[in-house]
Amino acid sequence: RDSGWLQLFAETNQEALDLHIQAFRLAEELSLPVMVCMDGFILTHAYERVDVPTQEQVDAYLPPYVPRQVLDPDEPVSIGAMVGPEAFMEVRYLAHAKQLQALERMPAFAAEFKAIFGRHSGGLCHTYHADNADTMIVAMGSVLGTIKDVVDEMRDAGHKVGVLGITLFRPFPIDRVRAALRHAKRVVVLEKSLAVGLGGILATNVRMALSALPVDVYTVVAGLGGRPITMRSLHALFRKAEKDELDAVTFLDLNRAVVDKQLAREKLTRLMGLWGAQTRF
Repeated sequence: RDSGWLQLFAETNQEALDLHIQAFRLAEELSLPVMVCMDGFILTHAYERVDVPTQEQVDAYLPPYVPRQVLDPDEPVSIGAMVGPEAFMEVRYLAHAKQLQALERMPAFAAEFKAIFGRHSGGLCHTYHADNADTMIVAMGSVLGTIKDVVDEMRDAGHKVGVLGITLFRPFPIDRVRAALRHAKRVVVLEKSLAVGLGGILATNVRMALSALPVDVYTVVAGLGGRPITMRSLHALFRKAEKDELDAVTFLDLNRAVVDKQLAREKLTRLMGLWGAQTRF
């Protein structure tokens, strides 16, 4: 997250393919490394029809690559040398400033991609059924497909629920996220990661974007270790969110009996060693 790499998250295999093409454009334009992130197993091990572009289409989108750093004996340079405290802050600031340029470049690159390839892919983020939504669900990656199916069913039943999908996670599109969520009564951040001792990682970024706004933000951690995230569980979760009955941090489909039993056991007996080695299921 804080390595200095730009990070793009794909919802589908088609988007993963499309984002790789755009990632080359972004990396070469800013001279920064770019990650295209996709869900392990759910996307990486799935078979899905995709539109593979022609070499001519890709060449029309990607300009010829002219490297900034070359080996030239007449103009020797040092690349990747150690930086001391007298210049380290300036070097890190430049990395930060260059990352922020992606907030302007990525939407333009996505628009150009659509003009050449005929489909929208990429950008900073995208909304789904966000008009007049009281409850907004925020997520990244493949889980967005399941969330959208649930939101379709809830919309048909009269619920004012919408979705915000984050594509560009680093740099984080604070202004765009704030604009998309500012009119919601509540925001539910569904994420497949956990900062142990704190809670949600994506939710922390969303809360920063919504600082000073009267919007409740709930963190829901789901799918850890590849556990399925089902439509049935999401229906119940979103309906509970509409009533503002969620805790600040919720673990979706957590086997409470297992963890309560272990926590109670540890209160009765002083245990030493690795926690996992002492767990009883």
